Amino acid sequence: MKLSIIIPVYNESKTILKILDKIKKVKIPVKKEIIIVDDSSKDGTRKILKKIKSKNIKIYFHNKNLGKGSAIKTGIKNSTGDLIIIQDADLEYNPFEYGKLIKPILEKKTRVVYGSRFLNNNKKIYHRYYFGNKSLSFLTSIIYFTKITDMETCYKVFDANLIKNINFKSKRFDFEPEITSKLLKKNIKIMEVPISYFPRRKSEGKKIRFKDGIIALFTLIKYRFVD
Repeated sequence: MKLSIIIPVYNESKTILKILDKIKKVKIPVKKEIIIVDDSSKDGTRKILKKIKSKNIKIYFHNKNLGKGSAIKTGIKNSTGDLIIIQDADLEYNPFEYGKLIKPILEKKTRVVYGSRFLNNNKKIYHRYYFGNKSLSFLTSIIYFTKITDMETCYKVFDANLIKNINFKSKRFDFEPEITSKLLKKNIKIMEVPISYFPRRKSEGKKIRFKDGIIALFTLIKYRFVD
């Protein structure tokens, strides 16, 4: 059994080696495969990545910036694991929580797990992002007749065979609502587990913006009615 850890990267020269060091130290009952997809970084990240030599790390480079969704698609295409998890290249999410994230799938309780920042007491979540994420999750629950607390979470774990057979079209941050919509329309159970979260500010490199929330809303509505 193997876990493919897909890391979409764009301008993360300050954190990429730190997150890789954390991932390497994680002890889980399955093998790990790290897949980094650099989405045409301009800050020296590519130079750092080209120096990495490890048989357990695959690195792919986009020649132009295509967006997070496109980077994830490249990662999924080149993965060989039985399970797939998405890991941001910053330090907002803690890789030492992989164990509890993959456990429900290993125990065959579900085929998809989301790590929810709102099932834990994460006091550092900034109000603007908090209300945006909570609103989108609430609307997801209403539109798709389900209960989900954190649709926009980075930590999504999939049965590899399942995710590889879902055709998603999103190229940027709209990956989150599209993949959630398509899973729910297929009546796939999404199990949530609480996770810790250490948010960074816009000045520290946070990339998601207000317009991405608007796009996410329209994406949720769009895929309720189309495939």
